[in-house]
Parts: sequence; structure tokens; C-alpha cells
Amino acid sequence: MKQWKMMAALAASSLLVSLSVQAAALDQFKTFAAGTKAAKGEFTQKQVKTVDGASKTSNSASGTFVFSRPGKFIWSYMKPYEQVLQADGEKLYIYDKDLNQVTVKKLGDALGSSPAAILFGSNDLDKNFTLSEAGTRDGMEWLKAVPKTKDSSFEQILIGLRNGQPEAMELKDNFGATSVLAFQKFEKNPALNAGSFKFVMPKGADVINN
Repeated sequence: MKQWKMMAALAASSLLVSLSVQAAALDQFKTFAAGTKAAKGEFTQKQVKTVDGASKTSNSASGTFVFSRPGKFIWSYMKPYEQVLQADGEKLYIYDKDLNQVTVKKLGDALGSSPAAILFGSNDLDKNFTLSEAGTRDGMEWLKAVPKTKDSSFEQILIGLRNGQPEAMELKDNFGATSVLAFQKFEKNPALNAGSFKFVMPKGADVINN
């Protein structure tokens, strides 16, 4: 009986520890979302796909980002080629420097259940995502976000948090590929100019309106 009580106590203790760990990611993310109106930093991105049981990495890229909630951001790829995704709160501009081509889209609900909504959208994530804990890995607490809409191109999004801010994201699409992002030099609530997100059309660029 004494041994059984000891085992029950250990089980209860383990459960409490587990629940404590599980609560960490969601709590961290809610605090981050509520307290972060803007941010900037650097990122690296790679695509990982499992082929015949082995993980293969391709399409490595890196660049910088800056955002101001809701719906204003500049996501700049520097390597392997230059491309800019920029939103001013109303329209999304995708600029390919090599082609000198700009694609313009209405922002509207485009953020919706997309990965960009995690960082750049409003704080009302429960509207578009089902959020749940995803455990501890690589020294981070992970949060899983599953889009509620069936037309999303992503199956799920994992956000890794440490010390109250996101350090990684894993975006699994509907074709079995996963984009892995890591954030560096993350600066919360920097001073930003009001006109920082106004897109300036490059001279001579071909413009495609969608």
C-alpha cells in the first residue's frame, strides 16, 4: 500500500509538471501577442521534406523583417535572391528585383489563417486557428496552430518560444513539405516611422494587379 501511494504521488507530481510545461507555450505566446505591437529582426528559412524516410533540406534563404500590427510588414529576402513582401495595411506588394516585377494584391483577409497572421495580424488568433501545446524541444516551448479554414495551404504551424518571444516557426503545407524559420536579433516594439510601410514603386517595374 505504501509503495502504491508513493507511485501515485510520483504520477501526480509528473502530471503537474507536465501540465505546467504544457501551459508555458500558450502563456508565452499570449503575452507576446498582447505586448508586441511591432518588431524587427533577421531570419533564416529552409525547406525540409521527407523522402523515403530521410529528411532532405533545400531552398535555404535569409533576410530581414519588420512589422507593425495589424497587417503592416516588410519581409525582405536577401539570399539567395532579392525579393520583398510588403504590406501597408491595405495592399500586399510582392517585388521580384531580378524581374523588376511587382504583384499587387488586396490585403483584406489574405492574412487570415496564413503564417503571416501569427506575427503580423491581429491578436485574435483563436478566430482563425485552433491552438494547442506541442511540448518542449530544442530548448523551446512549442505551440501548435491549426487553421480552421479548409482552404488554407498549410496543415499546421508550430511556433517555438523562449523567454517570451518566438525563435522559430515550422510551417507544414498540404503537400508534405515543411518550411523551417529561425529568428535572430529579435527586437520588440522598436521606434518606427509612420511611413515605413509605404511601398515605393521601383522605376520601370512591371505591375501585375491581382
